[in-house]
Amino acid sequence: MKPQRLAAGLAACFALLGGAGAHAATQIQFWHSMEGALGDRVNAMVAEFNKSQSDYQVQAVYKGNYGESMNAGIAAFRAGNAPDILQVFEVGTATMMYAKGAVKPVQEMSEEAGDPIDPAGFIGAVAGYYASADGKLVSMPFNSSTPVFYYNKDAYKKAGLDPEQPPRTWEELAEASRKLKAAGVSECGYTTSWPSWVLLETFSAWHNVPYATQNNGFGGLDARLAIDSELHQRHMANLAGLAKEGIFMYGGRGDQPNALFISGKCASITGSSGLRANIMKNAGFEFGTSTLPYYAGVQGAPQNSIIGGASLWVFANKTPEVYKGVTKFFKFISSPEVAAKWHQDTGYVPVTKAAYELTRKSGYYDKNPGTEVAVKQLNVETTEQSRGVRLGFLPQIRDIEDAEMERIFAGKVDSKQGLANMVQRGNELLEKFEKSVK
Repeated sequence: MKPQRLAAGLAACFALLGGAGAHAATQIQFWHSMEGALGDRVNAMVAEFNKSQSDYQVQAVYKGNYGESMNAGIAAFRAGNAPDILQVFEVGTATMMYAKGAVKPVQEMSEEAGDPIDPAGFIGAVAGYYASADGKLVSMPFNSSTPVFYYNKDAYKKAGLDPEQPPRTWEELAEASRKLKAAGVSECGYTTSWPSWVLLETFSAWHNVPYATQNNGFGGLDARLAIDSELHQRHMANLAGLAKEGIFMYGGRGDQPNALFISGKCASITGSSGLRANIMKNAGFEFGTSTLPYYAGVQGAPQNSIIGGASLWVFANKTPEVYKGVTKFFKFISSPEVAAKWHQDTGYVPVTKAAYELTRKSGYYDKNPGTEVAVKQLNVETTEQSRGVRLGFLPQIRDIEDAEMERIFAGKVDSKQGLANMVQRGNELLEKFEKSVK
């Protein structure tokens, strides 16, 4: 009986270990910055991938906000224990691209793994932003957003404005805002969140004018800011004038101004497409979503908006097996069904054309008016001016721009001088970045 007991014991051990010839799944570390409901969705997506196969196990770890997780990833790489995948916000793209030897380009990785990721399958503005000069993907598009125009339909009705015909141009927005204020239905007609992203970076692309030289930084490290043009001066002067009239309200940096719209204080806002869920949950009025305003008569406008959000970067010096697993995971999250669900659950735009078509054919956009606006703004062939902005120290440049815009809107400096200050101080940072990389 003893040999039988021994055999039974060994069999039980092997069963617990997954069998005598069990294949241990390759572990893949994925650091991200999605918290709350978004974090739950990331965890669910990863769990779904892990259940779909047995060769790889992705471990999703929240590492703080975008800035914190990027710093943690860089520190981990220097210490020799970098994760396999790191989520990096779009303004960190230039820093990651020029981190020589630190990253493994996504398309190169997938081709070596024998399962190529085709950039042609992604929405034009998304693929263009995360691709190298020769059109090859450097990082994996994941959560992309873009600014859109939201407006309070109830307020528009009370002011005698057609709620189904929102303003299309800056001139129309100013006129509508005056009527809204005159009718006493809102304290201000317009505000914006993320001022630098919306009023300077996206504004430039939307009007097909340069934000910076060297194709907005895509063409080289010697790019310098170009936001002191006559059109940019006109735009800042216009907003300063509207602020003096009391129909444009500057509500702060980042997403702080969202509360002005959701509370009903301001009748319209330009903000992230990802703001939609928050508005639906907390606003006590019917709202509409439309395209960004543009200046009538500007040739080439409107062109396309640019993306925000983040992409997924793969660190260098990993094993071929890890790269095969990362490729498989990327193929999974960009599959039509998974990418479409991510888009519909989160408010981020569908990064692939197939996910967009699947969502459209399902009737989602018909059932949820306005949710297609962001996609249409992005799903356009980009130009050298509208591909996006790829500059070093961009977060710090945005801080400079926000500070100068605050002075312009408060009447402390005119638009020409304020923009000149942005260019001078921003270019000092760009020169510093260029020298540091070289």
